[in-house]
Amino acid sequence: MADSTRSILAQQMANALRALRNGLRVIRRRGPSQIQFWFIALIIGIAAGFAALGFRLGIAALQAALYGTDDVRLLHSHAEQLPWYWILAIPIAGGLVVGLILNRFTPDGRVRAVADVIEGAAVRDGRVEIRAGLASLAASLITLSSGGSSGREGPVVHMAGVISTWVSNRIHADGITGRDLLGCAVAAAVSASFNAPIAGAIFALEVVLRHFAVHSFAPIAIASVAGTVINRLHLGDVAEFNLITPGALQFYVELPAFLLLGLICGVVAAVLMRGIFWTENMGDHLQRRIGFPGWIRPAIAGAMLGGIAIWFPHIIGVGYETTRIALSGELVLVTAILFTVVKVAAVAITIGGRMGGGVFSPSLMIGALTGLAFGIIATDVLPEVSGTHALYAFAGMGAVAAAVLGAPISTTLIVFELTGDWQIGIAVMVSISLSTALASRIVDRSFFLTQLQRRGIALAAGPQAYVLSLLRTGAVMRPPEHKRAADPERCAVLIADGVCVTPSSTLESAMPMLERGEDGFLPVVVLEGDDTKPRLVGALFYIDALKAYNRALAATAAEEHS
Repeated sequence: MADSTRSILAQQMANALRALRNGLRVIRRRGPSQIQFWFIALIIGIAAGFAALGFRLGIAALQAALYGTDDVRLLHSHAEQLPWYWILAIPIAGGLVVGLILNRFTPDGRVRAVADVIEGAAVRDGRVEIRAGLASLAASLITLSSGGSSGREGPVVHMAGVISTWVSNRIHADGITGRDLLGCAVAAAVSASFNAPIAGAIFALEVVLRHFAVHSFAPIAIASVAGTVINRLHLGDVAEFNLITPGALQFYVELPAFLLLGLICGVVAAVLMRGIFWTENMGDHLQRRIGFPGWIRPAIAGAMLGGIAIWFPHIIGVGYETTRIALSGELVLVTAILFTVVKVAAVAITIGGRMGGGVFSPSLMIGALTGLAFGIIATDVLPEVSGTHALYAFAGMGAVAAAVLGAPISTTLIVFELTGDWQIGIAVMVSISLSTALASRIVDRSFFLTQLQRRGIALAAGPQAYVLSLLRTGAVMRPPEHKRAADPERCAVLIADGVCVTPSSTLESAMPMLERGEDGFLPVVVLEGDDTKPRLVGALFYIDALKAYNRALAATAAEEHS
């Protein structure tokens, strides 16, 4: 009887494994069905949630080891008691390790973060770099643990992208499926990082996918909830920040103050972003001029951060302790302003110095300090009609973060979910709307899109501005045997004049040549060697290029409105 039972169980196990293998084979060949896709979204959400939680716990453990504190939530207060040389040495050592990691495992020594995930969604069928992403995660972990002044959401979002990329490659996902899986992973990572399931889902749609297609919402919501559950199972259902002193907002009288705060926060956000870009440009210039190796650059940034941290330890790491103090209104005006200026400089040095981390958490801290400073002034000028300092700090926190991310909807929701207090909604929304509108005029829509624009990837203007860069000449050209092929003699003349393209050229580079020419086509050639003549393999016709462009735009519109 026992042998018979074991035989039946073994047979059932074998059948289950066979069914699983057959299911994976079908998914690879035909793509997942809707139910299968939701199941995959759930698995990705759980994996991304664990990755975000592990990254957070890893930072806490390494910070505790390096700075010798039992409670990393009070790291800044503890750092004030440490010897100055230790405060200086830790970020230098961390920067050196970061430089070695990035120099060894990335082609350009640059940390991958949210901008690269946005690029992957737009132009890489929802894929990101796996090897460079893992190196960036390690570099960001060391940066945030050793005194770097940045945030943890950037590397976590990219790590989530690495997870979804691995899954997409395994099931041979097409562009639409790959992008949806990427959105699922990002939503789960953001939700697990901030205990904010609603904001996590909206962030993935608003910032990464940059559309609100109905077909994407259900799997992204499933993954976002999964990520939040992972967070709450370990950390509990608690808000990251609490509004200590409830304030009575005098809507009709006090609302202009929040409008003005939004404009000020827009300027502060623009200064933060421009400061990062200026520091990065300066670092590139000095690196070329002096000729020091790229792996030294993060160590130099670490030395600068260590020097600042000796006097201002609040710049170390994510900075939630200082953010909580600002939101509780415990800082005086001069200190709030000084901390804001120093934090902006520290973030610019960290990111411009090619260390790791993101910009969201620093922008929360800078926004809270800015809002507190403004609130102190506002309540002193008109004390009878003003709310509390904390109310302005919360509004400023959301306003700066929204302007930096270019994500007013998800940032509004994140502030609500971080605080657990929905009574400040109107003040936050008013400040966010004006700060985002002003900052988007100064930079190219957001920090992330400006980063991509500086690399030559124009996503801010929409698909019509970048879709040509996705189309290759070889896929659109007419071969010589085509019944309406180009005249070979005319092609020979154009090739002799250097007016030709290769099959790997993009339509983005070919279209200006087509528009300047009078023939309506360009020869497509293969360069087989320095001493041989280009070999004609086809011709790119203007009308074919326009048709391909229109088809690509139509496919993009169909995905965004499905």
